Amino acid sequence: MIQDEALLALGASSLIGGALCALPERPPLICVSRNPPTSPQSRARWIRVDLTNPEWGAGFADLRLRKALALAPIWTVAPVIDQLADLGVERLVSFSSTSRFTKAASPDPAEREVADRLARSETRLIESCERRGVAWTLLRPTLIYLEGRDQNVTRLAGLIRRFGALPLAGDGSGLRQPVHAEDLATVALTALDTPAAAGRAYDLPGGETLTYRAMVERIFEGLGKRPRILALPPELWRLGFSFARPFLPGASAQMGARMEADLTFDSKAAEADLNWRARPFRPRFPA
Repeated sequence: MIQDEALLALGASSLIGGALCALPERPPLICVSRNPPTSPQSRARWIRVDLTNPEWGAGFADLRLRKALALAPIWTVAPVIDQLADLGVERLVSFSSTSRFTKAASPDPAEREVADRLARSETRLIESCERRGVAWTLLRPTLIYLEGRDQNVTRLAGLIRRFGALPLAGDGSGLRQPVHAEDLATVALTALDTPAAAGRAYDLPGGETLTYRAMVERIFEGLGKRPRILALPPELWRLGFSFARPFLPGASAQMGARMEADLTFDSKAAEADLNWRARPFRPRFPA
């Protein structure tokens, strides 16, 4: 039976999970994922599990674990708190998202549904944890990136490589706080061992606040390219987006509308309780 020294990581093949597995100093991991890697990291045991399967906990008879990190979407984690408690989990750190707030009033019904789903899942997770005596912490990152893997910064880098330039809707004056997945993996481990973080939720912005345009300029620099940015009227950008949409899976026209909106959050609570010190935004991409 695997005991307390191992950490259960749900959704370990996610962006933050990949960063967690790569940390040089981390505890042994029991990694749960629907799609485990073909070449798993050392000191990690991978188990193929679909958390939406009500019987997923049946294959864990040899595990007895006190701590868990939830890196999967929170709506898949909230329904399985009873199974986690049955495994012996007493401490849970789960990721949500600041999209709970930034998309709540979006004109796009799909984005409003995402915000509502996050809010409902947070409430369900908290209520279930408190009913089962599991100490919980919620972490809400802003725009997550991990060079080569994410669907935000890396997707913009891909468009720059493909077209050599990037159009903005308006002047791109909206403020952003991109946060690196490795910083999030590190602070999640800190939260697990911080008693003061139990029963609290933290917003986790990146270490630098910059305009959307400046963020794009940094991506050009990270590619070793001189910035070529086209500031278009929002109406013209939306027209162009309708043609470019096949190159942007998962994107919506609301991307353009938000380029001039401030999406910023306060990190003071995380700084005080978790020693949160995120890196400035300086992405680097291979040539």
